[in-house]
Amino acid sequence: MVTHVDVVVVGGGAMGSAAALSIARRGQSVVLLEQFDAGHHLGASHGATRNFNLAYDKAEYLNLVAEARTMWDDLAAESGIQLLDLVGLANHGDPAPLGRIRSAHESFGIRSEFLSPGEAAARWGGMRFRSEVLYVPESGRVRAADALAAMRMSAEARGAQFHYATPVRDIAVLGEDSVAVLTDTEEYRAKRAIVTAGAWSQKILAGLAQLPRLVVTQEQPAHFLPLDPSHDWPSFNHTPDPGSAADSYWYSPTYGMLTPGEGVKVGWHGVGPVVDPDARDFTPEPVQLEELRRYVREWLPGVDADACAPISCTYTSTDTGDFILDRFGPVVVGAGFSGHGFKFTPAIGRVLADLADGTPAPALFSANRAAG
Repeated sequence: MVTHVDVVVVGGGAMGSAAALSIARRGQSVVLLEQFDAGHHLGASHGATRNFNLAYDKAEYLNLVAEARTMWDDLAAESGIQLLDLVGLANHGDPAPLGRIRSAHESFGIRSEFLSPGEAAARWGGMRFRSEVLYVPESGRVRAADALAAMRMSAEARGAQFHYATPVRDIAVLGEDSVAVLTDTEEYRAKRAIVTAGAWSQKILAGLAQLPRLVVTQEQPAHFLPLDPSHDWPSFNHTPDPGSAADSYWYSPTYGMLTPGEGVKVGWHGVGPVVDPDARDFTPEPVQLEELRRYVREWLPGVDADACAPISCTYTSTDTGDFILDRFGPVVVGAGFSGHGFKFTPAIGRVLADLADGTPAPALFSANRAAG
């Protein structure tokens, strides 16, 4: 059976859901196809929380996150679901990038300020600080699982169709404005296909798009049990100090946030084992986990480093850490979100819809640039 539709979205995580919503808002017909069940834990979009972080110094990201903030607020108002908790963000560690971020904030009119280690420790008793802290009050966390539900609800109210447990078996380019997407039971003909397949991007786009190198890793943050419920917890990013031998055991910068009801989420960033997304074992890498506990003992006295619940998720990363938002004939690609894309989700959906309509994305996100 052949079904005709304006746009087919392949991949039903955060970015695919946002793209489907943006397409539906423009009055176009859209079908989203996701290979797994709704709410699955096999990719990168599951879980209750993500950082909502304005700590960037590139104009493209600051513009995108400002747009995303407005869109998150609009979606919350429309759905009646709270999506952002603006508990603030504490950035500390290596002072050089923090200085660049603060200068960019001044240029863009974003509120942020430096706090001394003592001021920060007095405010957040569960954390330890060695150097100045860049505090960004209009940051915090996104309620990720609720966001997925709100985007789907809003898209379906506008006529979008979300089909889960529906793997895509082939994508065939029929012409500059024609593409066929095949499942086990259906063939969809559309003007555009938007592919937001996360860790499966290279597999499904082979022969369709010239992508740069994408590395899929199995990341293993963990939730740690708070010891004192009276402590306030900001979201946080912490970079190792290049001048301190004490930080030499770190695998990468760390990030974290309180996930209400689950604990304080803490993780290394983008350094998990390289995996095939169809052949993961979901087992924590024991050395990295032990070093994460060491970090928590040293820097987060407000939690129990031995009472933790590891989480398993995937990152799909470019070499630059920048996203891929590009178009190849009738195929639009959103990929390589490198572990920091969720906060931008609704704005990325808008960019993907623009690409489908013929408007290019900012040059920073082109596949050619990401390929170096």
